Amino acid sequence: MTVKDKSTFSHKQLAVKCFNATWDLLDMTDRTKEEEERMLHLAHSSFWHWTQVDNHTPKNLSIGYWQLSRVYATVGNGERAYFYAERCLDISLESNIEPFYIGYAYEALTRANVLLAQSDPAKLHLQLAIEYAQKVENENEKEMLLNDLKSIAI
Repeated sequence: MTVKDKSTFSHKQLAVKCFNATWDLLDMTDRTKEEEERMLHLAHSSFWHWTQVDNHTPKNLSIGYWQLSRVYATVGNGERAYFYAERCLDISLESNIEPFYIGYAYEALTRANVLLAQSDPAKLHLQLAIEYAQKVENENEKEMLLNDLKSIAI
């Protein structure tokens, strides 16, 4: 293994570790301001480390943008949630990745629109997310996406 291979492997390990640590914080029902800040830093760190992995894919970036959007939505920052949701959708559509990930991009846009009190775009994005969910072949993934969509109050 070359030095570059070791570095790439380390970036991938760190990306995954930060991603999972972000999820641990997202799963909490009550977070302190310090935990919210840590969650934001972890999500950004995860995304950055993925960009340093030589063979990262558009799917890796889509997932990273989605997580950033979810974290910002969770802490109530609608503008940043929307920014990362748009990035998620752009890369997902440009790369023509699986409907599951495109559906989640629209899920992220829906959440951001709700935070920004943009009812009509939220309804449109929700409908598009549902349409993509119906295209998901894996029943567990379809159910996960539909359940997340049900959790959004419009």
